[in-house]
Amino acid sequence: MKRAPIVISATVIGIAAVLSFHTKPASLTLGSLPGASATRSSTTTTLPAGAHSGQSSNGTSPPPTSSSTTTTRPSASRSATGAAVNYHYGILSVSVTASGRKITNVAIASLNDGGNFRSQSIDQQSIPILQQQAMQAQSANIQGVSGASYTSAGFQQSLQSALNQLGLS
Repeated sequence: MKRAPIVISATVIGIAAVLSFHTKPASLTLGSLPGASATRSSTTTTLPAGAHSGQSSNGTSPPPTSSSTTTTRPSASRSATGAAVNYHYGILSVSVTASGRKITNVAIASLNDGGNFRSQSIDQQSIPILQQQAMQAQSANIQGVSGASYTSAGFQQSLQSALNQLGLS
C-alpha cells in the first residue's frame, strides 16, 4: 500500500508528459530525392499541314503554306503528370516525359509523406530504383522494390496514369 501514491503520481506525470509532447512534421523537398526535379517543361512543335521541317532535296526551304490545319510532330517531347495516389503512408504523383513512343524521363512530381521519418527513408531509397525500372521497362510494368510495397504500388499507379495521358499505355 505504501507504493500506491508513488505509482499513481508517476502515472499522472507520465500521462501529462505524453500529452504535452508535440512533434513538428519534417518537410521533404523534391530536391532531396535523387533524380527528382522541381521544374517540368513541355515542348510541342506544330507544323502547317503539308509542311516539312528542314530543307528540300535541292537545298532550299519549301515554300510557306497558308493552310490553317496543324499537326503535331510525333517526335515532339511532351510531359504528363499522373494522378496523385494515396499509397498508405502519403500521397505521390509521377511526371513522365516522352519523345515519340519512348519514355525519356520519369520523375516525382509531388510527394507528401506527412513527415514520417521511416517513410522518408524508404522513399529516398526506393524512388530512384523505381524510376530506373520504369525507364528500362518503358512502361508501368515494373518489379517494385522489396520493403517498399506501398510506395511501389503508388508509384506504379501514378506512372500508369501519366502514360495513359500520353497515349503510351
